[in-house]
Amino acid sequence: MKIGRIGYINCAPVYGAIDRGVVALPPGCELVTGTPAELNDLLVAGELDVSVISAIEYARHAKDLVLLPELAISCDGPVRSVALFSRRPVGQLDGRTVLLSASSRTSVALLELLCRDVWKIKPRFAEARAEAQDLDALAALPHEAVLVIGDAALALAARGTYPHRYDLGEEWKRWTRQPFVFAVWAARRSAASASLAHKALLASRAWGLAHLDDLAVEASRKTGVPVAACREYLGGLDYAFTDTHRAALSDFLRRAGVPQFLQVA
Repeated sequence: MKIGRIGYINCAPVYGAIDRGVVALPPGCELVTGTPAELNDLLVAGELDVSVISAIEYARHAKDLVLLPELAISCDGPVRSVALFSRRPVGQLDGRTVLLSASSRTSVALLELLCRDVWKIKPRFAEARAEAQDLDALAALPHEAVLVIGDAALALAARGTYPHRYDLGEEWKRWTRQPFVFAVWAARRSAASASLAHKALLASRAWGLAHLDDLAVEASRKTGVPVAACREYLGGLDYAFTDTHRAALSDFLRRAGVPQFLQVA
């Protein structure tokens, strides 16, 4: 069985105990690391059996997938790692070039909603690579603003090169008064032993949430972001999936015009 995980530090609380051997995956399981978009495509193609997946991509392919309960990546306010960095106030981006990270589809859909329904602007969107190693090249591209996610967003915020930064989790909360679900965990409907993998992930999450200080130190070494900022970031994320999260996700999908089929294993 192949299990997908995002290579960003936001997954450390879920996979940290597995990496350390504190929690064992079922025999024969293999971890596959990638960006959110890469994992989305692998799971949909059947190259992964279980994976974290962008919430909107789960909804788009729900006929082939089953949602694993109790586990997600969400925020109830600032998310810190999904942000629009801009050279001018967002109200002045109408008709301007906004680069979109190629790595996340839920974040792109959320930004499009905010532009349309909250900020009332129509930027010119263009896709670009925006991982941490791409930030210098990204700065050279013609644009007025850029959507960056994950570790790259934390690093770019630390640089302070853009005068305006809009946290998409915070903007959604201000708009709807709800949490925002960026990613969920799902399994192929044909996957055997998915329930055992799910139990291991839940056990690993329990360990991770009890050891956020240790994970923050490791995250700082990986990203170069100060330990305190990593600790604040990890502590601000929510890894549960409750009825409240389900309702918020359903509302987002409705606003985005995506058919809903949130069947839980």
